Amino acid sequence: MQALLFWLVLTFYLVALAGNSMILILTITDLTLHTPMYFFLQNLSFLEIGYTSSVIPKMLEHLLSENLTMSFVGCGIQMYFFIVCGITECCLLCVMAYDRYIAICKPLRYSCIMSPAECIQLAAISWTIGILVALGQSVSIFTLPFCGPGRISHFFCDVLPVLRLATTDTFKNEVAVATVTVVFVLVPFFLILLSYVLIISTILRMPVAKNRHKAFSTCSSHLIVVSLFYGTITFIYIRPKSTYSLDSDRILSLLYTVVTPTFNPIIYSLRNKEIRTAFKKSMSPQIFNYSSLVIGKAQKISSSHL
Repeated sequence: MQALLFWLVLTFYLVALAGNSMILILTITDLTLHTPMYFFLQNLSFLEIGYTSSVIPKMLEHLLSENLTMSFVGCGIQMYFFIVCGITECCLLCVMAYDRYIAICKPLRYSCIMSPAECIQLAAISWTIGILVALGQSVSIFTLPFCGPGRISHFFCDVLPVLRLATTDTFKNEVAVATVTVVFVLVPFFLILLSYVLIISTILRMPVAKNRHKAFSTCSSHLIVVSLFYGTITFIYIRPKSTYSLDSDRILSLLYTVVTPTFNPIIYSLRNKEIRTAFKKSMSPQIFNYSSLVIGKAQKISSSHL
């Protein structure tokens, strides 16, 4: 099973890296994609690369080796980057919902409100929150006393499994984790829901069916990504302590660390006409150069025969 799981996880990881890297490159190089929506998508793709890379390489190493150990410092670094990417993604998905709200509900003021400076500021705030929260959580957990075997029943250093290893009362830390979850996971989620309630009510009032369809299509990709991301992390981190199950937690963690980052770029590329157009444009010169090379070689061969 380890060999099968290794190749399965590696495949997902490579697809996630390729898909998110493609979106990252397209949104940077294609001038038609230099809009607020694709600027935030650029940040999201970068986050997804960091999110998966903080967990999967070490997991793949453990699947190939019998030495399933990680240093204390390595565990702390992995947890820090994992929290940074997770909290920042929650904030960024909320910012993206706000962007769609302004675009659909206040279209005449969109360029004024979502100016380049405002977009950079919103992205910077998301990253700053993620970095500071991760720093606080990591320091508060890894300054606790740990002794004993130090074995966690997980494939990465997640917050709750590591916290259970502490040899002291962790009530304050559990309260801090719950507070962070409510403030930086639940609050953005409810703001996203509120944004989409206002967006849908605005769309339904549009008189032209074509405009309604276009407005829905611009939001559908983001809504699917939000559902995938929040559906798993909400079940893991926002539920009674008595219902925790290590087996189900591992499976769900595998979903939001491996599967979801793989499907996000696929969702955005398949459902987004502008991304598909930009990809075709980027591939056209390469196809043209390859065709020219083949034709040139064919002409040389025919000339030599003559």
